[in-house]
Amino acid sequence: MDIHEYQAKELLSEFGVAISPGGLAYSPEQAVYRAKEIGGHQWVVKAQIHSGARGKAGGIKVCSNDEEIWNAAEELLGKRLVTHQTGPSGKVVYRLYIEQVSDIEREIYLALVLDRNKQRVVIVTSSEGGMDIEEVAATKPETIYRLEVEPAVGLRDFQARELAFALDIHPEMISQAVHCIEGAYSAFRELDATLVEINPLVVTKDNHILALDSKMSFDDNALFRRPKISELRDKSQEDSRETAASDRGLSYVGLDGDIGCMINGAGLAMATMDMIKHKGGEPANFLDIGGGASPDRVTKAFRLVLDDEKVKAMLVNIFAGINRCDWIAEGVIQAFGKLDVKTPVVVRLSGTNVEKGMQMLKDSGYPVITADTLSEAAEKVVAERNRVVEAS
Repeated sequence: MDIHEYQAKELLSEFGVAISPGGLAYSPEQAVYRAKEIGGHQWVVKAQIHSGARGKAGGIKVCSNDEEIWNAAEELLGKRLVTHQTGPSGKVVYRLYIEQVSDIEREIYLALVLDRNKQRVVIVTSSEGGMDIEEVAATKPETIYRLEVEPAVGLRDFQARELAFALDIHPEMISQAVHCIEGAYSAFRELDATLVEINPLVVTKDNHILALDSKMSFDDNALFRRPKISELRDKSQEDSRETAASDRGLSYVGLDGDIGCMINGAGLAMATMDMIKHKGGEPANFLDIGGGASPDRVTKAFRLVLDDEKVKAMLVNIFAGINRCDWIAEGVIQAFGKLDVKTPVVVRLSGTNVEKGMQMLKDSGYPVITADTLSEAAEKVVAERNRVVEAS
C-alpha cells in the first residue's frame, strides 16, 4: 500500500525526521489560508498523487503571493497528472500540500528498501539527490552508497555516521544526519514498511537537514496489525479493479491487455499469462482466486474480470488440489446465471473431480468453451478474442 507525500512526512516526523512547515488543502481558498498559517515569503504548492516525477508533469509550483497560490491550486485540483510512473491514464489530483520554500544548499538521496534475496534492509544513499535513482545509477554509479543492516542487531550509530560521512555531510551536521537516518530506519522497521524514500533530503543554507519530499510503501499483509497505517489508504489513487478485488479478498493486478484471466495459484497464473502471450494474446489481469475457492467466490471473481470493459474474452484455468473442479464449475454456471455474460469464456479444469466439473459445464446449456490443456485453452481464448475484435 502506498501513501501520499504529506502522510509519509507526518509519519517520519514522529520518528524524529525533520520536515518543513506545511499543511493540506482541498480548495484554492484553503491553500491560501494554509500559506498564511505557515508563514514565510515563498511557498510550494504540491499535487498529492501516488507517483514520483510530479514536478516534471507540472504538479509542483513555487508561489510568492496569495494570487499565485490561488491560481496554482485552481489549476492543479481536479487535474489528471501523467508521469512515467502513472502510465498514460495518469492520476487525478484531489488534494494539495502547501509547504514553505526551503533555502537549499545541496540535495541528497536516502532510501530504505527490503532486499528479499539477502533478507536484509538495505539503506541506499547518494550525494546526487533530487533525481531518479535509476538515472543516477546509470550516469553516476560512483555516487551511490549501499549499507546492509544486520536484522539481529539493527542499524547501529556508527553505521549511520558512516553513511553521513560518505555523503560528505559537514561535521557540524553529522548528528542531524545520524538522527534522520536512524529515524527513517525506525519508521521502516516499526511500521512494516517495504520502502522509505526521501528524495531530496536537503541541507539548507542555515545548516538544517530536512526531508523535502518522501514516499512510503507498506506490506499489505501486515496492515491488520497497523490500523493507523490502514486508515491512510486513498482508494482514489488505486486501480479501481485492484481495489474492488482486495476488498473481496482476491489477489488482482490490472494489466493492459484484453484477455481476462481467472486462475488459482500465482505460479499457474504466471504460466497462463505467458502461454496467452505465446499464442499471440495479451492478458488483461492477474487474478488468483486462491486455494479454497467456493462457488460464490468464483462468481465474485467472474464479475470482477468482466467488469473490465477492455476484456474481449476470458480464460478460466484451474488446477484443483485443495479446490474441486465441480466447485469451480458450479461457480461458472452461477456466474452465467446471475450475470449477463456476453464475453466468450474458455474453461480449462484439471485435478480433483475434473470429470464431474466438465460434465456440469457441458450439461449447463451455457456457451462455455472447454479445453483439456493450457496450450489448447490459450489458443482458443486468443481465437475468440480475435473473432470479437474483427466483429466489432
